[in-house]
Amino acid sequence: MRIWMINHYAEPYGRQHNLAGELIRRGHRVVIFASSFDHRTRQENRLAPGEKVKREDIDGVPYVWLRTPPYPGNTSARVWNMAVFAGRIWRVGKAAGFERPDVIIGSSPHLFAALAAQRLAARFRVPFVLEVRDLWPQSLVDLANVSARHPVVRGLEKMERYLYRRAARIISLLPGAVDHMVEKGADRERVVWIPNGINTDLVPPPEPPANDGVFTVMYAGAHGLANALDYVLDAAAVLQQEDLDRRILIRFIGDGPEKSRLQEVAAQRELTNVRFDGPVPRNRVYDLLREADAFVMPLKHSPVFRWGVSPNKLFDYLATARPVIFSVNSPINPVAEAQAGLTVPPENPLALAEAIKELLYMSPEKRWEMGLRGREYVERYHSFARLADKLEKTLKDAMKDKG
Repeated sequence: MRIWMINHYAEPYGRQHNLAGELIRRGHRVVIFASSFDHRTRQENRLAPGEKVKREDIDGVPYVWLRTPPYPGNTSARVWNMAVFAGRIWRVGKAAGFERPDVIIGSSPHLFAALAAQRLAARFRVPFVLEVRDLWPQSLVDLANVSARHPVVRGLEKMERYLYRRAARIISLLPGAVDHMVEKGADRERVVWIPNGINTDLVPPPEPPANDGVFTVMYAGAHGLANALDYVLDAAAVLQQEDLDRRILIRFIGDGPEKSRLQEVAAQRELTNVRFDGPVPRNRVYDLLREADAFVMPLKHSPVFRWGVSPNKLFDYLATARPVIFSVNSPINPVAEAQAGLTVPPENPLALAEAIKELLYMSPEKRWEMGLRGREYVERYHSFARLADKLEKTLKDAMKDKG
């Protein structure tokens, strides 16, 4: 199969890269189309001045990088960035020099890119496969408190319904989202759950954490409103007030629109048990994660997570063989299923502080057993090799229907 993957925020060694690599190893020809502007670092990392498009091969995975305008955060400039990406996908996709695809996957970090992918698929008369990472516009309603009657929400909902109807197959990263999709017009039989996962070739063998006298609790990921990191700072403040016999350090790794404000809050509150570090490339993330004794997985208390969550960072945490504190309002809980950590209510700093202390005073052997159970869980259910099996079948089924 000749497969085009269109994902605005695709990055080397991320989900699309790993799935593409697995498909390429099986003889398929895959190209990833993505923005050259790095969403995490807010930097133009791929194109030289004056370049609009560039082809690049990264460890055997072909990319087409498209220039999009910069933006500082969740502002109107980011919306313009989305619109420009969608427009350039359409223009580049029609240009000569690209091998005609047999199937096109459009991913929905936002709906504009998915719509451009669908229109390209219609032009080439090939199946369109929609990958749903976040439920738009429901996330705006549940996370940003935008009215369901807002014209923007209603417009996005029309787009969402249109894409569900036009998709030959719908890939959901969220395990429980099928009912929502069916309500919006999707065919239940065409929805397939393919969550995030890990590349077992990149994950080093599990090793216990170093006993350096500091108990490090790490958060590594986006610093946005949905991540509820203010409550992690609140938990740090609770812990700092207590006279503990061993030092606790909470490390925040990554970037995002809330990072500067969070750093200011930590400085104003004189939190000496908190440290902020920048993001690292995906192929180096495990070296950093191994410096943790435990991880925290917080999300805002919101009904949008009732369909489950599938963030990359959660599976990276579990693969590192460290216990995870899961603080998400969701009935679907991989940490509890794997018996690989503790679960606390979201947006509850006292409960989070108590969970950190519970892990702190737990024997190293018991923490290690928790971590190993998490590692075994992701190797069994979330390796990209296994997920690529499902993706390959999904694409073949879409083509069979089209044929």
